[in-house]
Amino acid sequence: MKELMLGNKALARGLYEAGCKVISSYPGTPSTEITEEAALYDEIYCEWAPNEKVAMEVAHGASLGGVRSATAMKHVGLNVAADPLFTISYQGLNAGLVVCVADDPGMHSSQNEQDSRHYAEAAKVPMLEPADSEEARVFAKRAYELSEKFNTPVFLKMCTRVAHSQSVVNTEERIVPEQVPYKKDPTKVMMTKNSRDAHVRVEQRTKDLIAFAEDCDLNRVEMGDTSIGFITSSTSYQYAKEVYGDNASYLKLGMIWPLPEKLILDFAEHVDKVVVLEELDPFIENHCRKLGLEVVGKETFPICGEFSQNLVRTALGGDAPDELAIADEIPGRPPVMCAGCPHRGIFYILSKLKCMVYGDIGCYTLGAVAPLNAMDLNVCMGASCSGLHGFNKAMGEQGEKMSVGVIGDSTFIHSGITGITDIAYNMSNSTVIILDNSITGMTGHQQNPTTGKNLRGEPAGKVNLEALCAALGFNRVTVVDPYDLAEVERVVKEELVAEEPSIIISRRPCVMIKGTVHKPPIKVNTDKCVGCKMCMKIGCPAISVRDKKAVIDTTLCIGCEVCTQMCKFGALCPAAKEGR
Repeated sequence: MKELMLGNKALARGLYEAGCKVISSYPGTPSTEITEEAALYDEIYCEWAPNEKVAMEVAHGASLGGVRSATAMKHVGLNVAADPLFTISYQGLNAGLVVCVADDPGMHSSQNEQDSRHYAEAAKVPMLEPADSEEARVFAKRAYELSEKFNTPVFLKMCTRVAHSQSVVNTEERIVPEQVPYKKDPTKVMMTKNSRDAHVRVEQRTKDLIAFAEDCDLNRVEMGDTSIGFITSSTSYQYAKEVYGDNASYLKLGMIWPLPEKLILDFAEHVDKVVVLEELDPFIENHCRKLGLEVVGKETFPICGEFSQNLVRTALGGDAPDELAIADEIPGRPPVMCAGCPHRGIFYILSKLKCMVYGDIGCYTLGAVAPLNAMDLNVCMGASCSGLHGFNKAMGEQGEKMSVGVIGDSTFIHSGITGITDIAYNMSNSTVIILDNSITGMTGHQQNPTTGKNLRGEPAGKVNLEALCAALGFNRVTVVDPYDLAEVERVVKEELVAEEPSIIISRRPCVMIKGTVHKPPIKVNTDKCVGCKMCMKIGCPAISVRDKKAVIDTTLCIGCEVCTQMCKFGALCPAAKEGR
């Protein structure tokens, strides 16, 4: 059957058709939908793990149990999963294991722009890279074949454009291999001689994979005009084809690691000029240069950002057609927290108190933008806790009295627990604020171990944050409602001067959670409004000023009443109290 599918949905379909039985992942844009779509198939057990390292280990354990398994993550999540990955590469499998990783060129929703292809080379794990949805489906199935043939995990690398664009997919029936019996194998214990022997096997495996790459159907040559030949992959292949069509020749690499040698050299012999077109790092280009080829590469194309058809045209000396030009006068639209976001009150108070705020990864990172300007930095998941501890060890009391870390509930489970353990164990008077909005908000409302529901929305074990923090050694654990600005300010001030580590849990569900009951919109008494713009300082998109008077957008306002606490003139009033 033919169906129009997102790349991530098609990849999930491929995992299903290949007989995958276990998927463990941590949500991260642009990879999240892979696991969400796979969870729609009852035949696949799917879960959200606390983090990517755990997810990798769960998937590997399922492989040892004899069934095909997978894990999915974004590029920075692969950093977290790298520890088990490198050893699993040595150790081998029992049934196929596919590692889906999605890069984010252009950093649409990421804190860096790293290129995951380097992990394939470093971990000595083969990597396939589809260029559209159909290839995502097919490559998922081929990845299992390679995994089992060469006894290795196999990367399936997506990027934002392939993951979140649609193309036609030809679906097929699910075929489930027989479960492989588990056999005890002492050589899988990775120590001393076993590890050394495993390394030798892995190096031979890489040579075998290179030989496979020379004539496999994952890599293909398309000969057209021989005056220019593109060596390319993924979306870069699509851009080159759209710009040049039959006026060029192409070596499309579907297996991006290990790269072939003879195939590339043979292609280069048949074209006048070789152009390596790839997003981010010169990965293919460097390989070609090692083979002695003179190629056009990063001296012509940028090393930063996402490519496009226009970029390819202009970089190679062409002009972008008028119909594909983007108007320069389109105004910028910076991201903001939602109207009524429970994080807004916390950041307003932290900004008011001029705190040094060590931030973290989540939608609350938007607390860094104007007008709140309340976050000093962020690094990676969980760094707010351990980074704050290091900051305070360096600054002493001067830092402890004016610094806080902020971290979301899902991020706290992901990587924050070890950080606050360090705070409690090594005793810095650090204050960490856990922003508990009852969901994993940034990636689209996935459940996590603090919500009491699993990936399918079924009842599940629920982490008690207060009890957990107390068990880790915190005597001071306080829960606040972020809509109560006076209470938030009082508690933050109190914990900053405390002579021991403390945790503040800001608890209020995300306003976008389905079924959340909102209050009627706030009303403006224009007779009392003096146009001071104090209400604008919280950066709520539901509030604006027109003709020197505050205006509430009733389609956005959820009646949180935070702005009413900021108006000294009583001009902003809850609907229930209007006229009193």
